[in-house]
Amino acid sequence: MAEGTAPAALGDSEFDRDTAVAARAAEPGAYDTGLSRGWTIMGAVNGGYLLAVAARALRDALPHPDPFSITAHYLTPSQPGPAVVRTQQVRAGRTMSTGQASLFQRDEQGNEVERLRVLAAYGELDALPDDVRTSAKPPVMPGYGDCVGSESAPGGRPVAGDTAILDRLDLRLDPATAGWAVGAPSGVGAIRGWLGLADGRDHDPLSLLLAVDALPPTAFDLGLKGWTPTLELTAHVRCRPAPGPVRVSLTTRNLAGGLLEEDAEVWDAEDRLVAQSRQLARVPRG
Repeated sequence: MAEGTAPAALGDSEFDRDTAVAARAAEPGAYDTGLSRGWTIMGAVNGGYLLAVAARALRDALPHPDPFSITAHYLTPSQPGPAVVRTQQVRAGRTMSTGQASLFQRDEQGNEVERLRVLAAYGELDALPDDVRTSAKPPVMPGYGDCVGSESAPGGRPVAGDTAILDRLDLRLDPATAGWAVGAPSGVGAIRGWLGLADGRDHDPLSLLLAVDALPPTAFDLGLKGWTPTLELTAHVRCRPAPGPVRVSLTTRNLAGGLLEEDAEVWDAEDRLVAQSRQLARVPRG
């Protein structure tokens, strides 16, 4: 966020504008949207951003406001431009509802192509009991001011190619997990960092879906370069985050058969585990 600029409020930020959906009057459950080029990396639309777009449509379609669990299968690569999200309410109970959504775009021949299919459970985070019993611990990492931003990478960009998404994020990596940016990956398969939005908008349940997929992939720390396409991603939102940037920890324990898993934990300023995810991704071919 530029010095002297007031933080963007919910609804006023670039993230909110770029994930906005508009209901089709003539097609119940369908929502028009536009996928922004601003959330691409290496030319690909970010998977967490796509998940947030679908989740926003489901929030409008279902009787409960917050995603508790959401699973997405990425069927074909999405492109910046017009899209439609079609939703269906599967079940609605007193405290939770379940819905599914598919995101479609048209190909060069004008045919609709399904890009993303989602199944999600929604509820109300503020109505959950406050009892917490956990052995999970926040990631051990330096403070925000001692972590490194993209301006510290050679040429001011840690990733070659189109990295428009970095201009929309306030991302500062733990130096211990940023060696790959200067040609010295640790080989551990771990990435940690602080994450906010560049315009200062505080995180909410929808932006947590972006957060679990916004850091560079752990494949980079394994010494692999290139696009790491997500095949499937499941995210759990555990509570509404406190204001301020969150800490995100990504780990990979197994790479085999050209596939790797990536586990994410997202912690807020009050040391609460606010979101978790696991995804299956293809190993970069480059």
